[in-house]
Amino acid sequence: MDTTNIPADDPRPEEPVEPDLNECCGNGCEPCVLDIYAEERRSWQQAVKAWEERQRARAGMPPGT
Repeated sequence: MDTTNIPADDPRPEEPVEPDLNECCGNGCEPCVLDIYAEERRSWQQAVKAWEERQRARAGMPPGT
């Protein structure tokens, strides 16, 4: 990975806030707040993996170690 494009300030992505179960009305809304959270969480997990790879590259470690 090319470390020259990694910003000096590269904070770990913040985990999305899980909605309270009472935020779902139970009426089958499309999308439901729980569906939105699940998608945000998947995106966050991918962002964390990319961030971890950048941190490994910055430390000079091989990818996936």
